[in-house]
Amino acid sequence: MQLNLLDTHTFLWFIGGNRELSKTARAHIEADNTNNFVSIASLWEMSIKISLGKLHLNAPFSEIGQHIIRNGFEILPITVEDTLILSTLPFHHRDPFDRIIVAQALNNSLTVITKDDNLASYGAKVVW
Repeated sequence: MQLNLLDTHTFLWFIGGNRELSKTARAHIEADNTNNFVSIASLWEMSIKISLGKLHLNAPFSEIGQHIIRNGFEILPITVEDTLILSTLPFHHRDPFDRIIVAQALNNSLTVITKDDNLASYGAKVVW
């Protein structure tokens, strides 16, 4: 079983049909015998960016949960263990949302589907 954690942009590009999503990323997400997760941190990131006017969605943010369910994705909560790993990560990357996604991926043995190849510097498996 392949276990994927979609970075925020990956999730948005997938549900929006954005052509910037690589064919390899799409294939990993759509593969049989795969569970795909969206971090609760991604929802937090989206809500902050929407409130700041830095993110505009094609549908109301209130429908984001329906997109997650419709695509068979699962929400990945942040656990105490995730924060313990986060506290030990070097600062290869300063973005707090990307750092928690890396910690969750490391803690749960998930492959991160992301265009951001900096996340691999933490030892996380990254696909794009």
